[in-house]
Amino acid sequence: MQNSFEQGPIRPPSEASSLLIRVTRNCPWNKCAFCHTYGGEKFSLRSVAEVTADIQAMKNIADNLVEISRQQGQGGIVNRIVLKHMFEKGMFNDEFYQSVASWLYFGGENVFLQDADSLILKTENMLEILEYLLRVFPGIKRITTYCRSHTAARKSSREFQQLREAGLTRIHIGMESGCDEVLQLIRKGVTAQEHIKAGLNIRQAGMELSEYVIPGLGGVEWSDKHASETALVLNEINPDFIRLRTLHVVPGTNLAAIRAAGNFREQSDEAILREIKLFIEKLDLQKTRLVSDHILNLLEEIEGQFPEEKEKMLSVIDKYFAMSAPERLIYRLGRRSGILRKMADLDDRGIYARLKTVADEYRSTEEMERNIAEIMNNYI
Repeated sequence: MQNSFEQGPIRPPSEASSLLIRVTRNCPWNKCAFCHTYGGEKFSLRSVAEVTADIQAMKNIADNLVEISRQQGQGGIVNRIVLKHMFEKGMFNDEFYQSVASWLYFGGENVFLQDADSLILKTENMLEILEYLLRVFPGIKRITTYCRSHTAARKSSREFQQLREAGLTRIHIGMESGCDEVLQLIRKGVTAQEHIKAGLNIRQAGMELSEYVIPGLGGVEWSDKHASETALVLNEINPDFIRLRTLHVVPGTNLAAIRAAGNFREQSDEAILREIKLFIEKLDLQKTRLVSDHILNLLEEIEGQFPEEKEKMLSVIDKYFAMSAPERLIYRLGRRSGILRKMADLDDRGIYARLKTVADEYRSTEEMERNIAEIMNNYI
């Protein structure tokens, strides 16, 4: 009886409690200048038989965990008592049991299909996988996946409708930018018009769409155009979610080489915040939620629903710039080191005092900026 399965390297933060099912391996494009996730890894499709065998392996483990729960008097529910038993028996040393147990502990309702562009798989094959998945785990309520705009623009709305009816709930797309100059600079392999076509194909099928945007990706030269034209593209699509992922140039990426050659000038944290403000000002959306759910974002509390909370989100940025320069520096140090999540955390005088002591120990602002950059490298 198979009790092992493949899993890819990443998933969106919003899928932290999801079961990860690998449908494809790596990324079919793998040329984006800012990305290092898949490195030189080769892309490949997994067969329906491989994927369904993985799903069955997950089912085998889930059934075993339910039985353990019953033996522990927990009625088949994987709770803290069951997890404690697993830990005592060394079962958490098994990554496959750990993965399924965590999923069941958080409700066993959400699934994320990996890797970077799962819908490049033939639609009929994906439909077969979805049917099998829901037959084996009928309690699943949400199934999501990544998809490139290049792929989504070439699938019909009818195909997306079939996928939605088969159980696929939400698609995550890395738009990054709606500015063609920026898309060309970062070697995204799509145009703004392809982004629009892809997004509309998905939305017209009645499926949830989450678009990712990278503030700072235009650098100094293209900052305003990146913000304005990305907003215009999103206005055409009107996705369910917009998720911000502030740029950090990772050493070893093509973008780092472009920067070293003098063809990309990286922006400061505060310049990127001004860019985000312009971006939000240009957005004209209905029932779209903007989320800032990543440690790379300086202000996690920039979150809200359009159009009713637009001014509230802009006020968060204004509140940051209303702080004195020393306070902003202390906040940045605390946020980038993972101590702070929001500006209100600075109201804790003990935390503030500790951060101020650390900030005062730096010999120069440049030294602090280098240290912050090193910390951020670990977040990617």
